[in-house]
Amino acid sequence: MEYLKVSQVLKEKPIGKEVTVKGWLRSVRKSKAFSFLVINDGSSQGTLQIIVDANSIDNYEKVSSLLNGACVRVDGLIVESGGKGQDVEMQGRIVEIYGETDDSFPLQKKATSLEFLREQAHLRPRTNLFGAVFRIRHQMAMATHNFFNDRGFYYLNSPILTAVDAEGAGEMFQVTNLDMNNLPKNDKGQVDYTTDYFGKETNLCVTGQLEGECFAMGMGSVYTFGPTFRAENSNTPRHLSEFWMIEPEVAFMDLDGNAKLAQDYIQYLIRYTMEKAPAELEAIDKYLAFSAKSNKEKFESHLPILEKVRDTKFEQVTYTDAIDILNKSGHKFEFKPEWGVELQTEHERFLSEIHFKGPVTVTDYPRDCKAFYMKQNDDGKTVRAMDVLVPGVGEIIGGSQREEDLGKLQTRIKEMGMSEDPLWWYMELRKFGTAPHSGFGLGFERAIRYVTGMNNIRDVIPFPRTPKSCDF
Repeated sequence: MEYLKVSQVLKEKPIGKEVTVKGWLRSVRKSKAFSFLVINDGSSQGTLQIIVDANSIDNYEKVSSLLNGACVRVDGLIVESGGKGQDVEMQGRIVEIYGETDDSFPLQKKATSLEFLREQAHLRPRTNLFGAVFRIRHQMAMATHNFFNDRGFYYLNSPILTAVDAEGAGEMFQVTNLDMNNLPKNDKGQVDYTTDYFGKETNLCVTGQLEGECFAMGMGSVYTFGPTFRAENSNTPRHLSEFWMIEPEVAFMDLDGNAKLAQDYIQYLIRYTMEKAPAELEAIDKYLAFSAKSNKEKFESHLPILEKVRDTKFEQVTYTDAIDILNKSGHKFEFKPEWGVELQTEHERFLSEIHFKGPVTVTDYPRDCKAFYMKQNDDGKTVRAMDVLVPGVGEIIGGSQREEDLGKLQTRIKEMGMSEDPLWWYMELRKFGTAPHSGFGLGFERAIRYVTGMNNIRDVIPFPRTPKSCDF
C-alpha cells in the first residue's frame, strides 16, 4: 500500500485508492458506532479527516479513546468528502498506534498563549500556527538561495569563531577552554590567552561581512547565510542573542547598486513566499486577527502592506533630507530628530508609513554613528551607508559601500580607538588590488517576522536564545 503525505492526499485527491498516512492527531470525536480522527503530519497547513467504524477495525475502543497529540499510522480508502471545507477524507481500515499521549500533553485544543508555547519549544511545531511559521521560514530560506544563485552569487560559509570584533561594539560572546576557576595570568595580572585553545582571545562572530569582502575581492559576488551572535542585553520583541544573517558582498558595486540589490531581494522574498505559502500566510493572519479580537485590540491585516512593498518602487532620500522632513512634519516624536544621531524606529516608520507611504532607502549617514569600514564621503561628515525602511517595522536592511582606500580606513580605525593588529588581513585587501565594493546585512528572523506579521521575534526562530534563556 502506498504511503502518502497528507499534503499529497489533499493535492492529488486519489479518490478510490487505498493508501497509508502517518501523523499526529489534532482531534478525536468519538461515538459508539464510529469516530472522526483529524490528522496532520507537518507536510502542509491542511489536515485529513479519517472516519473509523467500530465494526471495521479490531482496536476501535483504543483508537477512539486516543487523545490529542497521539501518533498513528492509518491504512484506508480515500473517498469524496461530504463535509464542508474538505474535498476528500479517508475511511480507515487499519490503525496502528505509534505513540499515545495522556492528559498532561501541553497542547490541548483550548487557546494557548505564545509565552507558554515558548516554554514548550520542543512541541510547538505541532501547532497550526507554528507549523505555518516554520514552513514560511523554509520557503524564505529557499528564496534567499534562489535569488542570489540566479544572479551569479557564490554561497560562502563564513567562520563562526573569530578573533575580530567586526562591528567595533564589543558585544561579543567569548569562547575559551581555559579553566574558569584557575585562570592563567600574565605579568600584568591580565588573563593570559596565549595558553588558550587558539592562543588568543576568541569570540562568536557578530557578522560574516569581513570574510565576505575577502571572497568578493576574488570571486566578484558572494553571500553568507549563517548564525551570528550578539551579547546585547536587550529584552525586546526585536532582539535575539543568536540569529541568522544574510550578507551579500559585491565587487565593483557602488551604493546605488547596493540599494537596488536590496530592493530586489526584499521584493523577491515577499513574492516567493506569497506564491509558495499562501495557506500559511492566511492561517497566521487569521490567528493574529483572532488574538487581537480576544484582547479587544484593533487589527489590520499585514498582507496588503506586503503586497504594496512587493509591487512599489522604493524611494530614496539622504539622511540629511530625512532629518529635515521629520523636523518639518509637525509630528510629535518621543525622540526629537537630530542630525548626527541614529534614526529611531518611530522616525523610520514615520518616513515609510506616513511621509513616503511606502518603502524608502535612507543614505549617507553621519560617519560618527556608523562602523569603521564604511566609505567616507568627500564632505568629511558622512559615509556611504544605507538603511532600507519598510512600512510596519522601519529598518529591515542595513548596508554600505565599503571604504577601499587603505589610508582612510587606517585613519578611521585609529579615530575609533580600535587596533589594526587583528585586521591585518583586512588591510591587505586594500593594499593588494583594492576595488570599490558594497554589501548589506539582513537579519533573517526580522525578515520572517515582517513577512509573517508575528509580533515577537522569538516566535520565528525554532529555539530562541535571549538573555537568561538558553533552554532546549
